[in-house]
Amino acid sequence: MTATALTTGPLAAARPRALARRRPPVTVILSVAVILLVLAWSLVPGLFTRHDPALGVPDDKFTAPGGQYWLGTDHLGRDLLTRIIHGSASSMTSALIAVAIGVVVGGVLGLLSGYLGGWVDAVVGRVVEVLLAIPGFLLAVVVVTALGYDTRNAAIATGVSAVAVFARLMRAEVLRVRTSVFIEAARVNGGSSAYVLLRHVLPNALRPVVSLAILQFGVAILVIAGLAFLGYGDPPPASDWGLLVSDGREHLLHAPWLVIAPGLVIAVVVLSVSRISRWLDQGRNR
Repeated sequence: MTATALTTGPLAAARPRALARRRPPVTVILSVAVILLVLAWSLVPGLFTRHDPALGVPDDKFTAPGGQYWLGTDHLGRDLLTRIIHGSASSMTSALIAVAIGVVVGGVLGLLSGYLGGWVDAVVGRVVEVLLAIPGFLLAVVVVTALGYDTRNAAIATGVSAVAVFARLMRAEVLRVRTSVFIEAARVNGGSSAYVLLRHVLPNALRPVVSLAILQFGVAILVIAGLAFLGYGDPPPASDWGLLVSDGREHLLHAPWLVIAPGLVIAVVVLSVSRISRWLDQGRNR
């Protein structure tokens, strides 16, 4: 094939299309930027605000958003933007804990259930069915009520409610992978069950679970915010996002920014996580 054919033929035409498919859309780039910004809020809040989230200026209470206070102040004169920034650490950390519990516990249950089968699959299947029969938020409320009202307990409760989802997906992926030719070849070559499971089955069944974990991270933010809104998280003067919405609803008529600002932050972060997860899932299915 000549150099001219390489530059003008069908291969040259296909190359830009392949690059376009790999290049993330603008919405994904913006979503990643949002998540990175919130992570920066969580790790180094002092770079973004110099105010104390628990201290306010009484003379500045209910100040509308403006040049001095970008998102306004609350009933104690505390800067709302500062409280949102400092509250991001608790919200993001809690969501990470919840997803980690769901991935580890649910992933192990699904892995063993799909690979071993038999009575293990039957027992795990019944447990998963019981968990799926209970609405996730209701299960989280029950667990956090038993453990105590605390943001970490709310994260544990949210993780427990997500175990069944990860277990079901991991089991389905293991059932798909374990009948593959390369799995049979590994067994024929003398690989032990543990070696085949960890070296071949787990890596090939993990990618959809990672995509679900990213999506579940956004769900966990919503559930934890909902628990904090109902009073199941840390008490004031904590600045969890759900608690900020709960505090602001008492002043909704004359200070709507106290509800709108944290509510928009929650919505934007959750939608950004969902967009990233959907893009990764589309890339996997191509």
